[in-house]
Order: sequence, then C-alpha cells, then structure tokens
Amino acid sequence: MEQNEYKLLDKINNAEDLRRLSIDQLPLLCRELRRDIVNELSVNPGHFASSLGAVEITVALHYVMNTPDDRIVWDVGHQAYGHKILTGRRETFCTNRKFGGICPFPSPEESPYDTFACGHASNSISAALGMAVAAETLGEQNANGNAHGRHVVAVIGDGAMSGGLAYEGLNNVSSSPNNLLIILNDNDMSIDRSVGGMKQLLLELNTGERYNRWRYKASTWLKNKGCLKEDRRKGLIRLGNAAKSAISGQQNIFEGMNIRYFGPFDGHNVKEIVRLLRQLKEMEGPKLLHLHTKKGNGYKPAEQQATIWHAPGKFNPETGERHKTDTSNLPPKFQDVFGETLVELARLNPRIVGVTPAMPSGCSMNVMMKEMPSRAFDVGIAEGHAVTFSGGMAKDGLQPFCNIYSAFSQRAYDNIIHDVALLKLPVVICLDRAGLVGEDGPTHHGAFDIAALRPIPNLTIASPMDEPELRRMMYTAQLPGKGPFVIRYPRGRGSVVDWRCPLEEIPVGKGRKLRDGGDVAVLSYGPLGVAVEEALNGLSLSVAHYDMRFVKPLDEEILDEVGRRFKRVVTIEDGSRNGGFGSAVLEWLADHGYTPHLTRLGLPDFFVEHGTVPELQRVAGIDAESIRKAVSGIDNR
Repeated sequence: MEQNEYKLLDKINNAEDLRRLSIDQLPLLCRELRRDIVNELSVNPGHFASSLGAVEITVALHYVMNTPDDRIVWDVGHQAYGHKILTGRRETFCTNRKFGGICPFPSPEESPYDTFACGHASNSISAALGMAVAAETLGEQNANGNAHGRHVVAVIGDGAMSGGLAYEGLNNVSSSPNNLLIILNDNDMSIDRSVGGMKQLLLELNTGERYNRWRYKASTWLKNKGCLKEDRRKGLIRLGNAAKSAISGQQNIFEGMNIRYFGPFDGHNVKEIVRLLRQLKEMEGPKLLHLHTKKGNGYKPAEQQATIWHAPGKFNPETGERHKTDTSNLPPKFQDVFGETLVELARLNPRIVGVTPAMPSGCSMNVMMKEMPSRAFDVGIAEGHAVTFSGGMAKDGLQPFCNIYSAFSQRAYDNIIHDVALLKLPVVICLDRAGLVGEDGPTHHGAFDIAALRPIPNLTIASPMDEPELRRMMYTAQLPGKGPFVIRYPRGRGSVVDWRCPLEEIPVGKGRKLRDGGDVAVLSYGPLGVAVEEALNGLSLSVAHYDMRFVKPLDEEILDEVGRRFKRVVTIEDGSRNGGFGSAVLEWLADHGYTPHLTRLGLPDFFVEHGTVPELQRVAGIDAESIRKAVSGIDNR
C-alpha cells in the first residue's frame, strides 16, 4: 500500500461510518489505520507501540458495539490512538500532545466516545462497573433499544492488570449483578498461553455460537421458572469452572472469582474478535475475553524492541531509523544522574536496594538492574506495594531507594503514611517527573506531592536545584539515622554538564544563599532556582536569592533572616501553589510574627493542560520572564 493511500480510512469520520463496512473489509482497514499511526507519529511523537498493538481490538469494538452510546473504557490510555482516529479526530490528530491540540489520552471533555479519564493505569474495571450499574439502575437502554441495556466494556492492557485497583474492581465485579465485559489486552503479561488440543477444544466450546445460544436459553428458562437465583447461578458457574479446570489441568484467577473466562485468542485477528464480541455482548453476567497481542504489531522495529518504541520520538517510517541529536555537550537527564548515582552508592553501601513500579528504563533503575540484578526490583504497576515492600525491607535492615513518578505516587499515599512515616523507616522515596512534565498533560504532571506530603510527620522532603545537588541529597538520605527521606526532581535535563561531584552530606534542613541583596528576597525550591538566577540577571533591583533545598524541615535561620531584613518576599516552586512550599514559608513567617508582603509563584488552582514544558511554565507563571515580572511588579507597589 502506498503511504498516502487510504481507501477505507479516508471514508471514516466516526464509528457509524466504520459499522457500514463489511466484515471482510476490516483487515484492510486495520492495515490502513496502522499505517496512519506510523506516519503520523514519525513526525509528531507520542506513545507508539501500544496503540499499534491494539488496532484490531479497537476496530472490532467500534464495529460491534454501538459507540458512543455503548461505553468503552480504555486502560491504559496510551493504547487508544486508533480509537481517537476512528472517532472524529483524524484531521486534528496532528495536534496530539501539542499545546492547544487534542489530548494525549482519552478525555470525556474532548469527545463523547471518550468515556473516562485514563492517564493512570488499572482504573478501567472499577469505572466500567460503575457505568454498568448506573445503566442498570437508571434503566438505560442503548440507542438500538437493546433489552439488556447499554453495553459496557473495559479494555485493560499494557501491564495495567498488575495494579491493585484492577483486582479490587474484579472482586466487586464478581459479587454484584452486572453484564460487564472485560477485555484483557495481554501483550506479554504473566498469564500463560493455553496449549494443547483439549484446551483449544474447550475454548472453542465456550465461545461457540451453538453452545452460548443453548446456555442462554437454558439459563433464561431456569430463571423464569424461579430455579436460577443469583446464588445458584454462581454455583453453576463454579461447577463449570471446576469441570474445565479438571480437564485442562489449569485454572485462572478470573474463573476463581466467578467471572466467565474466554481465551486466550489471537488479538490481531479482527474477524475472529468480531465473532467473539457478537457472541459475548448479549451474554448475561460478567465475562472476560483474553486476547494475546504484540506490542508494536505490524511495524518490525517496534515488534523487536517494544520498550524503546513505547515512545520513540521522531523516526523514518520507511526504515525505522530514529532521529537522534547530539547530546554529548548537554547536561544529563535527572533520571540518569539518579541511576548512575544509585549504583555508585550501592557499591559503597551493601544495604542499598532499588525498587521501581514498572519504570526501570524511565527512571534509569535499569542501570542497577544490569549491574546488580539481585538488588533491584521491578514490582509492576503497583505503587502502593512498592512503598510497603520497601518499608518491609527497611524494617529488617535494608536501605531501599523507591523510585516512583510523582503523579503515580498519589496512589501510594496511605502506604507512605502508614507503612513508612509512622514507623520512621529509612526508605528513600525518589519522586521522578515532579512538576510539569510536558506533553503527557494533567494526568502526569507531578503537581501535588509537596502539598500532599508536607503535613506528614517524620518525613524529610528535599528537592535539588541541579544534578550535583541530587547526588549529595541521595548520599545524605542513605546515611544512618535519616529516617524516611523524599527527594523530588523533574523530567528532563538539568543545568550542569560536569555533574560528577564528590558525594558529600548536606545538613538536613539547611538551604544556601546564592546571591545577596537588599530590596527583595526570592526563595526557590528545586530546579526552578536556575530560572530564578536567569531572571534576576540584569534587574536594577537588589535581590537576594536563597535555594531552600528542603521544604520539610525548613531552614529557620534563613527564614528568620528573610523576616528581619525584607518587606518583600517571593517564593517559587514547580508544584501546587495551594499548600505547597510558598504556603509553608508563609505559615512560618506568620507564626513567628513576620509580616512581609509575600508573593507565591507556583502551579495554579486548575489542571494545567499538555504542551512543552516552557509553554506550560509560561501558562503557570513560573518561567524566567514571569519571575522577572513578579519581582519587578512587587517593587512598583
């Protein structure tokens, strides 16, 4: 097929257009959709391999289900690019992830086809069950007058089934009346393939048209006779599951929870998926369809290196050659400084271990996994477990460095309080991607960790201004007696090329004065201190700049100096202005009788959308120019 030849895709503006095709046309549509994704993402980077792997599932769902009236809940959202293209956003897909463009993940504010927010993993089953119960409670039928009511489908994949919330949802699904369909998009998870002739026979029997028609008629007759109450229905399901388990020598968790299981099937056979969906959609009770897919399917480079092609950046669509820029003279990424320093510290301290919830390459813990595989643990998409697991190791003598993306750490809030802080355990929680992250948007911005963690007793909370400071904070955190220690740092590059400084202790709760002045004091927290230095150059005002380093405990000597010397103070942070670092400074000054005019710069009280980090910093008013204007504006009051 020629690059710009889309015989079918060009005719599809919404899911209704898709449903006008014959089933025999669907394989060609899948090839065209896959080609469109490849061409678009080669010049406008985004999440690549996951969406390629879900093409056939996407096409089949919109072909069989009456979307948007029927509900499809995606989990995770980065497998849904094909969904966006088929539901009226093909012409605007070139703006995906760009400032002012379409959202990087499904968003109900953007399209009625997007039923729920899905930037984080593992929420689809719970949300979809809620929708199914709502439809049942309100007596809603779908637009075709379907007697069974609105169909609701949860599509969970790309590792999301390893999240604890998914199993909480499954537990509720199995215990409440519903007709939810769960599709497990399994692209190499830990659910074994079914092998052998008898097992295949059972799978075909379970999903065969005659079998399901007979089962449905039998269950309806028994129900009408009053012989098939809910407890008895579940008992029959358990009996059927037990028979299948005895014959196949295998049982899976879904059948153990009274959820009818079908699969695994080929997730790239679109006509077969259509057949299965048609049989399953009218079936009463909860059911799970297990589909095996290949991440990056249909594009060889992505099939061979799925991790690299998860989000590969720009590339040549014909050759698969990724566009690379010379970064040899640029400062390193904070994550790489973390990865290299962790290994360096682990060589010196045999008690150090590393923990990551499914992000070893994203946070650079893969460096330690390669050199010290027995001391680094990837626990899957399970942030709460990652923290409590670290707490358990710390309780019995190890020194865990638990690395979690800031936005994802929200799912481990109780674990941080109950399983680490309460016990004063020496766990170092490294919050990667803190602050504005850019094109992934509001579901991924690390906006709330400062405000959320600041009230928790026993925590030390620090943020480095640059890469050498990160190394020193990591070294400090693993020293004896430091207790629970949080270090937050941003996505992307720092500001220091020559970053391999000696490993030295930083006194906990001690900041540093970077420049003195007499008119205004600027207190920065974290890497935005670099932007402050840029902003202050050339100002006619005499401005003092303090890099506070710690938000808990605060440097009280610096705050006392600021309170005594300055009538005008500016605080700046890459985090929520409400309850964050600036609020902590304001509280301390007020508690100690100081009343300067204080301006707090930080993320505003709304969800900042997607775009490049510089664009979003301007929106939030925390870029160098905004800092300059804020300092100058205070002087004119």
